[in-house]
Amino acid sequence: MGSLRAILSHPDDFYPLLKLKMAARHAEKQIPPEPHWGFCYSMLHKVSRSFALVIQQLTPELRNAVCIFYLVLRALDTVEDDTSIETDIKVPILNAFHRHIYNPDWHFSCGTKHYKVLMDEFHHVSTAFLELAKGYQEAIEDITKRMGAGMAKFICKEVETVDDYDEYCHYVAGLVGLGLSKLFHASKLEDLASDSLSNSMGLFLQKTNIIRDYLEDINEIPKSRMFWPREIWNKYADKLEDFKYEKNSVKAVQCLNDLVTNALNHVEDCLTYMSNLRDLSIFRFCAIPQIMAIGTLALCYNNVEVFRGVVKLRRGLTAKIIDRTKTVADVYGAFFDFSVMLKAKVNNNDPNAAKTLSRIEAIQKTCKESGLLNKRNLYVVRSEPMYNPAVIVILFSLICIILAYLSARQLPANQPI
Repeated sequence: MGSLRAILSHPDDFYPLLKLKMAARHAEKQIPPEPHWGFCYSMLHKVSRSFALVIQQLTPELRNAVCIFYLVLRALDTVEDDTSIETDIKVPILNAFHRHIYNPDWHFSCGTKHYKVLMDEFHHVSTAFLELAKGYQEAIEDITKRMGAGMAKFICKEVETVDDYDEYCHYVAGLVGLGLSKLFHASKLEDLASDSLSNSMGLFLQKTNIIRDYLEDINEIPKSRMFWPREIWNKYADKLEDFKYEKNSVKAVQCLNDLVTNALNHVEDCLTYMSNLRDLSIFRFCAIPQIMAIGTLALCYNNVEVFRGVVKLRRGLTAKIIDRTKTVADVYGAFFDFSVMLKAKVNNNDPNAAKTLSRIEAIQKTCKESGLLNKRNLYVVRSEPMYNPAVIVILFSLICIILAYLSARQLPANQPI
């Protein structure tokens, strides 16, 4: 019922949702036959369905390199995130991880669920890595080495200042941006982007995740792992966990808004990076997550639900972004629309209201000056529904019947329906 209600509320989400469902089924059927590549792509679908969809935008050779890059860094992140591993064991693994990727016999058991399988059977990832072209291997090794060293540094160091926050985000995400730029360049499809622009692409995504994931991270077992900088949160509370409690909601939201404003500092760099891309497949691969990030920030801003549960874009809007992001005009348009949503939520009594409004107005100015707002296909907000809700209900019912029929046909012959 929840899905039907969402479609009735946003009927123009229906077609993009249908296309997304079909694309997901198609992607799952494209698993390579070789055992090591089959494992890598199957694992990609399990640890990040959204990334597995976005990566389909890329050409086969580059797609393989990015898939392995993602899984290597996901494995590295699994070691960092596992709070049950003692520091004297974890730090050497992080520092040496860039060498382990060349050894098909290496594995280390940690993490949970799909991440544990990834770590236990990491030899498949190493085998696939060794089949990549040398330029891709060198880029992946370099970034893995630098990221592992940075993670090891912050295992023993708290995020105290905003500079610490930027440094940590550089190690765990800015370097991903640098690495992707190296892979794009190695594919000969793009010029090599500057480190500063590549870094901002990663920081914008990472800060969005850190902001959104407050509750999940603070409740981490056996011990919490938090990356909100003390220099910011200490203005609003004595302890970071205080924000979980309803009595501290006002201060919690003020701190949240402060962090969202900080993340918005990277927007212009991201827009410049995406504007410079030439290859359509790479452009879509980069643009879709960035639009989802600005949308998530617009949703999180001034929203106490960040401290109560999960806050994320509705699935229909995500589908629309994936379906309709085709040009740089779509990117500027989406950033403009979400900045309008953000601006409408600013409370003048918020201690950072003036700073937030200044940031939003600067972003809107950049979008307007692009001269592309009237050339886009992606509109986050429309004034009127595009389709009759009654038609949507009928189509939705038909699709459910068709999907149920197709699923039933795939059951083994001796299994009851």
